[in-house]
Amino acid sequence: MRALLCGYYGEGNGGDEALLAALLQLLPPTLEPLVLSGNPAATQACYGVEACDRRSGMAVWQALRRSDVFIFGGGSLIQDVTSWTSPLYYCGLMGLAQQMGLKTIAWAQGIGPLQRKRTRWLARKTFQHCDRITVRDRGSAALLEDWGIAAAIAPDPVWALDPLPLDQPLSSQEAIAVCLRPHADLTPERSDRLKTALIALQAQTQAPVLLIPFHHQQDRPLAEAWASVIPQAQVVDWQHPRQLLSYFQSVRLTIAMRFHGLVMAAAAGNRCFGLSYDPKVRRFLDALEQPGWDLPDIPDSAEAIAAAWLQAWQTDPIRPEAIADLRQQVEVHRQALII
Repeated sequence: MRALLCGYYGEGNGGDEALLAALLQLLPPTLEPLVLSGNPAATQACYGVEACDRRSGMAVWQALRRSDVFIFGGGSLIQDVTSWTSPLYYCGLMGLAQQMGLKTIAWAQGIGPLQRKRTRWLARKTFQHCDRITVRDRGSAALLEDWGIAAAIAPDPVWALDPLPLDQPLSSQEAIAVCLRPHADLTPERSDRLKTALIALQAQTQAPVLLIPFHHQQDRPLAEAWASVIPQAQVVDWQHPRQLLSYFQSVRLTIAMRFHGLVMAAAAGNRCFGLSYDPKVRRFLDALEQPGWDLPDIPDSAEAIAAAWLQAWQTDPIRPEAIADLRQQVEVHRQALII
């Protein structure tokens, strides 16, 4: 059976690519994957699977006709805060797959926020006709429950993703990892304050700093700007999302805005400190009882920020038993893929 995999794939975003890698890792051998991608050639080269252009209506139509199963795979794509077109595109594709008789699986979803009545209605109607649904957080499960829709809940699948060894291993010295992204709430003034705090933390710990851009185009300029003023700092690169996991193997403390930066860091046993720009980041911090601030609530002094980070550096990491339990719970997502 052929499974058409749909998500924000082939767009250079490490989090979404990690979700695709996890989906391919968990996909049963009875399903042959066909990936809708923004860059089909890169997706084929990276994962060794067939891919087609998700922006081409004809290519998508032909892919649907060739497929038996439609898997809408992971992430926070059914939300209308950053883009009201996102739920229209993905719900539209799922609805079309349902009309064509494909089995539809909404897999490892993070649903919401949905602020517009039209997108809430569309999402509800689409999820009502899915054959199976799994979600990655209690907020998404509660929303579906309010709609009278059953869903299984399990941690984000990236918890169970296997790392890919780096071509050149990093220093064995414990490092500080920083995962930033541009955002309106990360104002120049806040950014400067955070940079000053990171320089102070680096001076206290003498730890090297790894700036890890999860999105090649969006995050790298910001990472390079920070690296230019922070001692012992370097910007790392990646070709496969499983390489991102390997970077966190040599890290003691991760300071991250990116949701999957926190997931990968925690899975690698790092101490985590979140800078939340999105409810999914806050949900992660609360669920794992990890420290962090919403961006508008960052302290007014760099000294206070550095002190909080130093305290996080000195605390115990998440227990290995808890990490193993989270990885085991991902089995719920695997089971949902068995047709």
